[in-house]
Amino acid sequence: MNVDVDLSPLHEYLEVESIDGYCIDADASDADQRYVSGFTAPDPYQTLVTADGVHLLVSGLEYGRAKAESSADSVTRRAAYDYQELVAEHGPHEAKHRLLAAFLDDHSVGSIAVPRSFPTGTADGLRARGLEVTVEPEGIVGDIRATKTDWEIDQIRASQRANEAAMATAESLLATADIEDGVLISDGEPLTSERVKTEIEITLLRHGCGLDDTIVACGADGADPHDRGSGPLEADELIVIDIFPRDKETGYFADMTRTFARGEPSEEARQRYEVTREAYEAALEAVEAGVTGADVHDAACDVLETAGYETLRSDPNTETGFIHSTGHGVGLDIHEAPSVSPSGGELETGHVISIEPGLYDPDVGGVRIEDLIVVTEDGYENLTDYRVGLEPTAE
Repeated sequence: MNVDVDLSPLHEYLEVESIDGYCIDADASDADQRYVSGFTAPDPYQTLVTADGVHLLVSGLEYGRAKAESSADSVTRRAAYDYQELVAEHGPHEAKHRLLAAFLDDHSVGSIAVPRSFPTGTADGLRARGLEVTVEPEGIVGDIRATKTDWEIDQIRASQRANEAAMATAESLLATADIEDGVLISDGEPLTSERVKTEIEITLLRHGCGLDDTIVACGADGADPHDRGSGPLEADELIVIDIFPRDKETGYFADMTRTFARGEPSEEARQRYEVTREAYEAALEAVEAGVTGADVHDAACDVLETAGYETLRSDPNTETGFIHSTGHGVGLDIHEAPSVSPSGGELETGHVISIEPGLYDPDVGGVRIEDLIVVTEDGYENLTDYRVGLEPTAE
């Protein structure tokens, strides 16, 4: 991973708190681990940040690749500390504590800060061996990750291009389906949520991306923002398609949602779509460096409430209307800082965020429109190049 990582805020924290180093113990599914180490491995490894650099402790299996691919200043293999002998004598858990303690000692580290996700057993084992272990409560690495480099923005943009291809596949399936007895028909069979999701995944794989799940939710299913959807897709109903793939090589996510309807959706459904579109546009217009995520969320709520719909701002207990925040950061995690919500803090140049207002009611269905953008000094750059429209087309 070619991110030019700026860990100066973490170094400043360690200096102020008089702590020798910062340690992550996780596999590369942990975004902070992947970001700081510049390395990926399926099994846990340890990354140590000190004043003189970033240092990895890895298995012999990963040693050669870590030396070649990671951005660390040094890489040490477990065998340097006779790890297998430690396991044979003390068992795997105590062996790990002795191994890590010796590694820290070699880097003159007697006190470490750790992320909130650090394994409790490992922390206790290190404390038992005389090391000071402090949980870093603010999520400093996550805050650093929130501001993307130009390289990272390029990777997210590439993931979004794959996402757009997948959305086009899904939209084309809807647009070319026949309608029989109120159900969409494709290749002589009912077009189902499952079929559309399969075609989405195939398209993403062809573009170097994958995803664990996606949303193709019709009618009442779409009124639950996280209902993945199932069964035949119906005519005249709102169909929410939310795709959030991850590039298999770089690890960077994309995110986009569109809502479609084939046939003749109700007047209320059309009105909800247009109002949601207005809220989405108002939220986009509110974005620029220096405003808060709360300001952007308020812009969306203003439009929806003026049109007569409930939001969690107007009624915290509402179960219909706008029942989630306006957006979130996207990067190595699909949900990360910053937040575009009532508690969202100041947006900065380089923040990559989703803008995704919606309206939900089981009696009508769900509507959500989502783009992925990067905050700029005087506005935003939209990383999404995909039309917004209720009627699906096969173009």
